[in-house]
This record gives sequence, C-alpha cells and structure tokens, in this order.
Amino acid sequence: MPAISLKIASNEILALFETLKTSSTLTSLNLRYYSIGDDGVQALTKALKTNSSLTTLDLEFNLIGDDGAQALAEALKNNSTLTTLNLRTNLIGYEGALALAEALKTNSTLTNLYLKCNSIGTNGAQMLFEALKTNLTLTSLYLWKNSIGA
Repeated sequence: MPAISLKIASNEILALFETLKTSSTLTSLNLRYYSIGDDGVQALTKALKTNSSLTTLDLEFNLIGDDGAQALAEALKNNSTLTTLNLRTNLIGYEGALALAEALKTNSTLTNLYLKCNSIGTNGAQMLFEALKTNLTLTSLYLWKNSIGA
C-alpha cells in the first residue's frame, strides 16, 4: 500500500512547531515533502532550541537552502536530544554546510546527518570533514550527490 501524503496548511505547521517547544513525549517527526522552506525552518528551530524529547527529525525534500541550514545549525548548538537529522534532497550549498560544520564542533548528541542530494560541493564537504576532527558523536554522514570533487 502506498504511503499517504497529507499536506498541512502553514498555520497548522506553525501550531505544530509551537507545540514542539514544550513537548516532552514526541521523539520522531517526519516532515518529508512539505516544502516548508527556509521560513518554515526558522519557526521549527525555535522549538528545537527548547524541545527535550525529539531525537529524529526528517526534513527531506523541503526546499531548505543555506538560510534554513544556518538556522538549523544554530539550533543544533543548543539542542541536546536530536540524534538523527535528515536533510536529503534540499537546496543546501556551501554556506549551509559551513554552518552545519560549525555546529558539529560543539554538538554532542547528533549521530546521523543525511545531506544526500544537496549542493555543498568540495569546499562544503571539506568543512564537514574538518568538524569531524573534534566531533566525537557523529557516526554516519551521508554526502552522496553533492557535487563533491566536481
């Protein structure tokens, strides 16, 4: 049976993000294919800074660019529960990769980061590799189809 995709209106998404600020039971959130973009991520990151239960966040195919990745990176600096972040098939380039790399230097909970099918390029990958010199928790980093070495 095919998965059912339900689009949530932007006001409902924002209400969900508000709820996340104080949620203490939700551990996994799948927002694949919602096209929340950088503006939606800005609202989500406010919740991530205070949420104490979410361990898995799936933001695959959401039109997230460098600004959204930078907002997520700032949230990762404060968040102490997220272990898996899926950012596959978005619009993240070098600037977003740089911000995520900086966050990885201080984040101590993220173990899986999926960046497949973005545009971080060789320089973005290099910044992420540099962050791994100090990050002691990340065990999986997926970079396939990112114009690395091109």
